Amino acid sequence: MTVTQESIDHIEAGPESTNGTRDERPQAIVVGAGFGGLAAAIRLLAGGYRVTVMEARSIPGGRAGQIVDQGFTFDTGPTLITVPDLLEDLWATAGKSIDEYVDIRRLEPYYRIQFKDGKAFEYSGDPARFDQEVARFNSEDVEGYHRFLEATKNVYQRAFVDLGRAPFHKFSSFLRVVPELIRLGGMRSVYDFASQYIKDPYLRTVLAFHPLFIGGNPFRASAIYSIVPYLEKQGGVHFAMGGMYSVIQAMVQLIEDLGGSVECNAPVRQFVSAAGKIVGVETAGGVINTADVVVANSDAATTLLKLVPEENRSPLWSRYWKQARYSMSCYLLYFGLSRQYPELKHHTIVMPRDFRRVVTDIFDVKRIPSDIPLYIHTPTRTDPSMAPTGCESMYVLVPVPNLSSGIDWDLTGDDLRERVIDALEDEIGLEGFRQSIVVEHRFTPVDFRDELGSWLGAAFSIEPTLTQSAYFRPHNRLSEIDGLYLVGAGTHPGAGVPGVLLSAEIAADMILSDSTADVVRR
Repeated sequence: MTVTQESIDHIEAGPESTNGTRDERPQAIVVGAGFGGLAAAIRLLAGGYRVTVMEARSIPGGRAGQIVDQGFTFDTGPTLITVPDLLEDLWATAGKSIDEYVDIRRLEPYYRIQFKDGKAFEYSGDPARFDQEVARFNSEDVEGYHRFLEATKNVYQRAFVDLGRAPFHKFSSFLRVVPELIRLGGMRSVYDFASQYIKDPYLRTVLAFHPLFIGGNPFRASAIYSIVPYLEKQGGVHFAMGGMYSVIQAMVQLIEDLGGSVECNAPVRQFVSAAGKIVGVETAGGVINTADVVVANSDAATTLLKLVPEENRSPLWSRYWKQARYSMSCYLLYFGLSRQYPELKHHTIVMPRDFRRVVTDIFDVKRIPSDIPLYIHTPTRTDPSMAPTGCESMYVLVPVPNLSSGIDWDLTGDDLRERVIDALEDEIGLEGFRQSIVVEHRFTPVDFRDELGSWLGAAFSIEPTLTQSAYFRPHNRLSEIDGLYLVGAGTHPGAGVPGVLLSAEIAADMILSDSTADVVRR
């Protein structure tokens, strides 16, 4: 929607404060109350902006939502925290301590990786225990594992610590780091990178599967994404008591404490532009809300192909989004059980017999594999309050193709449910599982599209490949569209809670820098 400059002149005045004076602070509207949007709002509030977060759904959180049913509590998306320092820094930016808002605890073990032939790897945060687990599979790989860690330490320092916070909106800035990324192994896949150091095929899978956490194919994702084992070793794997949604609630509370607001049931129909600049948003009800800047935490492809007015759309980025390679999606089942399965860890990852073939089926053939992998989250191991006494709250995730596959989820959903339950009972050994189900919910790729606005129902936006990273990933500030900034999984540096939090930091820093430059120019 395009409006005249005269119709938005009241932006400069600002609303009246409680003492009758005008609030002269610049106004920001953040679209989408996921981790990225809420983090950006906190940083902008701390930087002197007035901030309103507009969320289409009835609750904040985006992918990190929550279901509460008959005493069972389920996180709907992310379930673990791998870089708590990023959250601590976010609160510190606002002059607060995260410990006053949410209880975050380190897990041990981080998770169990269960292979369908009966072997299992306890993924511990204790270095000595981890070495013992490696030695159980292949004693010769202990030394190789330590060399792998040292190599990923170098990648972590450069790709995550240094470059993860750097905006790549200029090609020249990217060219300067290309030789180093090549030297660090960026042209190799994560799996190939691990295979340089590890001989045992099971251990290669253990150290290379992590790109799946951010929608990546381990056999295609650049080795710059191989840093997760080192990142976990340094910072640990944590869980927020009450579920990951308690972090979302804490972020909303912090925003309100800082004077901002989060409005739910406020879907944005389109951005509003004037004189070539994004100057606000139009809600589904036709109301126009104006702002000095708009931060989009909505799905990046949907944002640039649908929310940006047609006259402001960049032909280059429109082609990019239509031709991009998108991540896989997820099929999620949430079970409230009348009993517990103490043999399960807080996180249990069930690996298929032929890991490469299954990944190829999902990403390239675009079919549901016959041997389905599973990620099982049982938070009641750590927080019994998430289920009634003696009961279990369980979340089961199956990686599946996105909607470009043409799979009919009205037909496939029920069949896959039965396959999941059969696998839990017959392959994992959870006796009487089917009979213990008292609460059940599901979320399919169609729901990712319709409920979350995800393009093609991709759970993690575009796939993290070398040619879709850094400069080649959508920028946090688009030079073609003034007044609009992007945060979230679909922009730099990428998906996953750490990547999304970093995107918010980058975007907020750019906004604050740009606004300072505007004041100087005036």
